[in-house]
Amino acid sequence: MRLQGNTAIVTGGASGFGAGIVAKFLTEGAKVMIADINSEAAQTMAEEVGALSCACDMSSGDDVAKLTDAVMSAWGRIDILVNNAGITHLPKAMEDVSEEDFDKVLAVNAKSVFWTAKHMVPLMKKAGAGAILNIASTAGVSPRPRLNWYNASKGWMITATRAMAIELAPDGVRVNALNPVAGETPLLKSFMGEDTPEMRAKFLSTIPLGRFSQPEDLGNAASFLCSDEASMITGVCLEVDGGRCI
Repeated sequence: MRLQGNTAIVTGGASGFGAGIVAKFLTEGAKVMIADINSEAAQTMAEEVGALSCACDMSSGDDVAKLTDAVMSAWGRIDILVNNAGITHLPKAMEDVSEEDFDKVLAVNAKSVFWTAKHMVPLMKKAGAGAILNIASTAGVSPRPRLNWYNASKGWMITATRAMAIELAPDGVRVNALNPVAGETPLLKSFMGEDTPEMRAKFLSTIPLGRFSQPEDLGNAASFLCSDEASMITGVCLEVDGGRCI
């Protein structure tokens, strides 16, 4: 129960890595708010696991403000924030990605972190404590071709994590990131372009441990980095990638 008594927000928490983090946080004793643009999935999951839910487009400042208000109304504080919401564009040459897709990737993967910082960081600073965990990607460390602007957004997330960590350290707020390799999530097909045995084998051949990241892998790493056991760890971007970035 390493998170006993803590309150946590997990964005994009209704599926994939986010759902794995939600499940682990609950088993470790945290109270969890599932924030997701898919309101029905978030509500259903919350009812099943004993969490709260909030429909939220993380690229919208107004939505993030409403999410912040909902959490403060429910619990009066925010101990843990997991910036997990993310999307990608389909694999294609960088010059062929539409402006609409580029803007959408940056709005969800990068601007969402700006909005949570705008609305939630002041509350953590006032409390003098907090843990923020950004879900970046091995794409920001060892980019794959044809996913250029997604790669760039995750590189931004890694740099933002380090910049946030150094700025917020005096306020007692720790900021870390996880860099998962492609995993068994709804985004897997988008990363690969097509979900075929051949394409899966091609991806797996680049991962020394020979398997994709699972939601449980991210949940385990997240619960440690957001717990008091990691009280001396900030600014770390931890690969959860089966050796992909070696």
